[in-house]
Amino acid sequence: MRSLVALYLATMRMAIQEQFQYRAANYFYMLGMVAEPVIYLVVWTTIAEQQGGSVQGLSAGYFAAYYIVWTLVRNMNIVFGAPYWEHRIREGELNKDLLRPVLPLHYDIAYFAGWKFVVILFWIPLAVGLSLVFDPTLDPRAFEIVVFAVAIWGAYLLRTMLQESLGMLCFWTTRGAAIFDLYMTTELLLSGRLVPLPLMPDWVQDIAQFLPFQYAFFFPIESLVGDLSNAELLRGLAAQILWILIGLAIFRFLWRRAIKRYSAVGG
Repeated sequence: MRSLVALYLATMRMAIQEQFQYRAANYFYMLGMVAEPVIYLVVWTTIAEQQGGSVQGLSAGYFAAYYIVWTLVRNMNIVFGAPYWEHRIREGELNKDLLRPVLPLHYDIAYFAGWKFVVILFWIPLAVGLSLVFDPTLDPRAFEIVVFAVAIWGAYLLRTMLQESLGMLCFWTTRGAAIFDLYMTTELLLSGRLVPLPLMPDWVQDIAQFLPFQYAFFFPIESLVGDLSNAELLRGLAAQILWILIGLAIFRFLWRRAIKRYSAVGG
């Protein structure tokens, strides 16, 4: 356990140093990612203003707050996905990873966790600039801020487990990219990434309740910008934990079988 903690700390420290070394490139990368939420934001604030100031009870200020916070949550959710596992296997990088005394999953989590600290730091001036332009409605309670701080890391771990589990399919198929695209389309519709879930049809919201995607996007955002009760906030965190554990169980189940297959074919 102590050696695992040391591995995490060392890997996170290395990631932080790397990101600061290329801070200009990283900042331009983050600026590039702002295009998507700004488009959503302009569209929905325009619609809200044309409909008397709100859409289904959601104000223009709410949309501004939602998509500004969205920029942080989206950056927190960038993880090693299925395409990287396909690259790992095809290029033989997995052989090197298997020489480490721990699962590659641990390295993946630790590396991107270190990167996230830099992301949060870079996001602050970006959020200030967007707030000056779009005037968000945001007045969170102290408890909501605490829950949000936990939820963005829960979202990171949840999406890591989902993506790493999906990556295991690359051991059985060369069509990993196609499966990943299907997953991304489903996530886009059911997570709150495209639009806040209350704007989706009722049947879409019903489906989303039984899937993990909203806990990686909508819940972290809504915990800060919405009007959730303390009980709803705690239930959201509990759901994140549950889905993280389910994702971890699925990954470990698939990993044991995948690595046997990899060894059997001469990996």
